[in-house]
Amino acid sequence: MDHHHHQHDHHHQYDGGENDYMPQEDDWDRDMLLDPAWEKQQRKTFTAWCNSHLRKAGTQIDNIEEDFRDGLKLMLLLEVISGERLAKPERGKMRVHKISNVNKALDFIASKGVKLVSIGAEEIVDGNAKMTLGMIWTIILRFAIQDISVEETSAKEGLLLWCQRKTAPYKNVNIQNFHISWKDGLGFCALIHRHRPELIDYGKLRKDDPMTNLNTAFDVAEKYLDIPKMLDAEDIVSTLRPDEKAIMTYVSCYYHAFSGKQKAETAANRICKVLAVNQENEQLMEDYEKLASDLLEWIRRTIPWLENRVPENTMQAMQQKLEDFRDYRRLHKPPKVQEKCQLEINFNTLQTKLRLSNRPAFMPSEGKMVSDISNAWGGLEGAEKGYEEWLLNEIRRLERLDHLAEKFRQKAAIHEAWTDGKEEMLQDKDFETATLSEIKALLKKHEAFESDLAAHQDRVEQIAAIAQELNELEYYDSPSVNARCQQICDQWDSLGVLTHKRSEALQRTEKLLETIDQLYLEFAKRAAPFNNWMEGAMEDLQDTFIVHTIEEIQGLSTAHEQFKATLPEADKERQAILGIHNEIAKIVQTYHVNMAGTNPYTTINPQEINAKWDKVRQLVPQRDQALVEEHARQQNNERLRRQFANQANVIGPWIQTKMEEIGRISIEMHGTLEDQLTHLRQYEKSIVNYKPKIDQLEGDHQLIQEALIFDNKHTNYTMEHIRVGWEQLLTTIARTINEIENQILTRDAKGISQDQMNEFRASFNHFDRKRTGMMDAEDFRACLISMGYNMGEAEFSRIMSIVDPNRLGLITFQAFIDFMSRETADTDTADQVMASFKVLAGDKNYILADELRRELPPDQAEYCIARMTPYSGPDTVPGALDYMSFSTALYGESDL
Repeated sequence: MDHHHHQHDHHHQYDGGENDYMPQEDDWDRDMLLDPAWEKQQRKTFTAWCNSHLRKAGTQIDNIEEDFRDGLKLMLLLEVISGERLAKPERGKMRVHKISNVNKALDFIASKGVKLVSIGAEEIVDGNAKMTLGMIWTIILRFAIQDISVEETSAKEGLLLWCQRKTAPYKNVNIQNFHISWKDGLGFCALIHRHRPELIDYGKLRKDDPMTNLNTAFDVAEKYLDIPKMLDAEDIVSTLRPDEKAIMTYVSCYYHAFSGKQKAETAANRICKVLAVNQENEQLMEDYEKLASDLLEWIRRTIPWLENRVPENTMQAMQQKLEDFRDYRRLHKPPKVQEKCQLEINFNTLQTKLRLSNRPAFMPSEGKMVSDISNAWGGLEGAEKGYEEWLLNEIRRLERLDHLAEKFRQKAAIHEAWTDGKEEMLQDKDFETATLSEIKALLKKHEAFESDLAAHQDRVEQIAAIAQELNELEYYDSPSVNARCQQICDQWDSLGVLTHKRSEALQRTEKLLETIDQLYLEFAKRAAPFNNWMEGAMEDLQDTFIVHTIEEIQGLSTAHEQFKATLPEADKERQAILGIHNEIAKIVQTYHVNMAGTNPYTTINPQEINAKWDKVRQLVPQRDQALVEEHARQQNNERLRRQFANQANVIGPWIQTKMEEIGRISIEMHGTLEDQLTHLRQYEKSIVNYKPKIDQLEGDHQLIQEALIFDNKHTNYTMEHIRVGWEQLLTTIARTINEIENQILTRDAKGISQDQMNEFRASFNHFDRKRTGMMDAEDFRACLISMGYNMGEAEFSRIMSIVDPNRLGLITFQAFIDFMSRETADTDTADQVMASFKVLAGDKNYILADELRRELPPDQAEYCIARMTPYSGPDTVPGALDYMSFSTALYGESDL
């Protein structure tokens, strides 16, 4: 066996053959690390567990990784636990002796079928805590846990199942594992309470007070169950997940403590059980013998009474016998049936109990076997069966004659009551005045009567048969029975004949009324659509119409002509419908059937049809007249439309042409501005002279509106188009003349020559890219750049604020001329002003207030004096004013 340390990924502490320890065993060894909290718990628990065994040998350990290092206490522990002797230990103090002793302990563990992996003697001797805890866990697992067996499971699962079974009645305990399921302490308390309820007042414990619960359990276990404290309540509460091995070790002590107690109780119970079984079985045997004897004795007494068959002479005596028998069946026999059943049940139960407790089967004494009782009972039932039958036959015989005579009287009376009045009913002539629906009802009623009659056939036959039997039994009153029977049979035959006759009469009447009904229906089917057609025609013929065109009125006329063409066909249908009506009248006269009221399928009658037909005939010419009048009105409307359209189609284009021509004059610059003005004034005159044509068109428009004409396909111009065009033309000519007049004013004020004017116009037209007679901001910027301006955004904004003061984003030709003429004329204004002041100042660089007052008008002199700053040049004198910066400022202000 190799105990040297192998480095594995997983070190298995223990492989118990087929009960392999579940994978979580690996958790605590991975990379030789152990959660410090768990290590602390294991150390405490394993130490206490070892001491609970070592104290039997009068010793203990204090420090788990120190006290097992020489192997001596380790070997002692194994001997105490296993009850076996180990090889003799070596008493030397050297390391080699210690290793040898530890190896003897490890070999012993291995000999118990435990595979030790990665636990070597050297590590134990060196006091490796991790390894020592692992080895102790292996021992606990093998000696305290492996042999636990509960139902089909063992070892760890067995212990878990035992805990679950024992704590099942405790609703607030749910054991699913050996760590967090125990944290609240209720699991430990429940285990103690389940086995020793007097030790713990379980009802007082609270799930939210784990410290109290844990300490209660640990104290009670130590004091009364001899289980040392192996766990620390605080550790358990403060650890997220308590150490599984520590909990398992502690819980296994509970298992061993309680299962040991159970064994002693079981032994005592077994002895009591065996004695109780024997006593019970003996009692059952005695009960059986007694019951069997009593039952057999009762049967023996009862049979002779049942076998006595001497008949009585009177009905009353026979009925007394029957009453005695009924008492026997209802009162005396049922308890005995119960006893017999109980006897069999007891016998079967007894035999089963004997078989289950390995005792020999029960043999009842002679003649009291279950089969003996069954046979005796069979004899009783045989005697009983025949007895009742015999009694009843006797009673039946005496009863029969009375019964037959009574039955004859009863049936005869019922039959006579039923036939009473039936002959009069069958001879009734009610069908002669019935309607078809009433006839059908009478037929149904008669059919019902016929099946009723057939049903009574049986009773007539029964009456005859009873009379026959009374004759055979020589009933004393036979003659009167026979006479009554004969009368019933004769009347029965007569009813049959009358029924047949009535049936034929009803069917014949039904045929006639059905023919009339068919004709009624035919009349109704054809009269309804014809009536609807007439009503529709009347409505159409009186229908008012509203038309707007010749085509529409022609459409109405065509439809009316088509309608008139259908009238002969309609008249034919009317004759046919009236023909049906005449046919009905003929049948009624011939067969004298009852014409019950009017046609049920319609409210329309021949008089109504004729009246409506006359009305339609009278409406047709009235419609003809109305259509002719409307046709004339539409022709007149068409004439008005054409008259308006012919003028509008001339006036519209004329206005359009004039607009275009005026636009061209203002843009094309033929001749001087004065020439253009003259030209425009001529246009204005010709436009004013055109006004009468517009007025005439307004007159035609009024006629059209008065005639309620709403559309005119001969022209696209409406009066409103023409009015708007005319108003625009008048404003445009006026505005254009005004523009040219302003240009003349500008030219004369600025002294611009005609050539310059033409050049401005050419420039403006060139950059008016949309041909609207205006430039937008982008057009204007392009125009300035083309003239050599070089400006930034700020400068351009400044210029825009001059030419477009209203911020419309558009520059008119007038604004353009103003700007261009200012730009050309004002270039040296500042210099000119300065030169002028210099003249007034007598060539000095400054000027005096007196000089200004002498040369300029008073208000302008004061304006200058107030605004000029003192002069600060080298040649200054008191009161000298600076006219140069004043001139510049002046120029600057006017520019902005």
